[in-house]
Amino acid sequence: MVYSFTQISQYLRCPRSYRYRSLDGWQEKETRAAMAFGRCFEKALGAYFCGEDCSVVLFKEWEEFRDFPFKYKKGESWDRLVHQGVHLLERFVQSDRIRISDPKKNLQIKVARTLRGGSEFVGYIDAIGELDGKHCLLDWKTTASRYPEGPKGLLSLDPQLICYSWLTGISDVALVVFVRKHAPEIQYLQASISEEQRQEFGRMVETTVDQIEAAHFVSHTGIRFPQNGCVSCPHLGLCLNDQELVAANLVRKAGASNLDWLDELVD
Repeated sequence: MVYSFTQISQYLRCPRSYRYRSLDGWQEKETRAAMAFGRCFEKALGAYFCGEDCSVVLFKEWEEFRDFPFKYKKGESWDRLVHQGVHLLERFVQSDRIRISDPKKNLQIKVARTLRGGSEFVGYIDAIGELDGKHCLLDWKTTASRYPEGPKGLLSLDPQLICYSWLTGISDVALVVFVRKHAPEIQYLQASISEEQRQEFGRMVETTVDQIEAAHFVSHTGIRFPQNGCVSCPHLGLCLNDQELVAANLVRKAGASNLDWLDELVD
């Protein structure tokens, strides 16, 4: 089997939700404009490092979603997002703090690692390059609000960055955060991941994969006020057997297999 950071994270959050998505084939519908825009923006960044006009690429990619029935947050629109994106790209180019040599090799890098028992863990790294002359692993983020910058060392606890450091063996990592707001802002956040953290993450992955392959898919209810994790879960309709909620939020992937054997394992 092939695993990823997203799969492991989802299983740790709620094993039942993991089964619904990764095994039963229930996928969340594409309704959030910011998610689709983020992917378009990353393509524009890649175009910049390859010597293309990144603003033109952003507009072209985002144009495909102009009439898509997205759920926009208050104050958002198709035009506002592209306007913010162009300003962020201009600021990024002007700052000139990132260097990526051989972008065809060092952008969107697939990294694989074989796990105990023969399964494979795969990750896609946004970039490997330099920030202010320092060699590091780079991860792009687009968001509507700033990331916290303190306390000191906070970024070194980011599980996704720890995962990427574990996959690549690169200690120095950086988040480049493109903040979409009235006055666009870019944060350059840096951290160092220790060998102890990488080893600990690897042990966690092996333990989690063992649980998945033993078909342990118990639910982790998130209904406890004031934090209500289940309310924001796209698979809530399946747990409640609410077909209207299922139809509103999910679509089943073609070819999803019959998984009655998993129930037999759980029993």
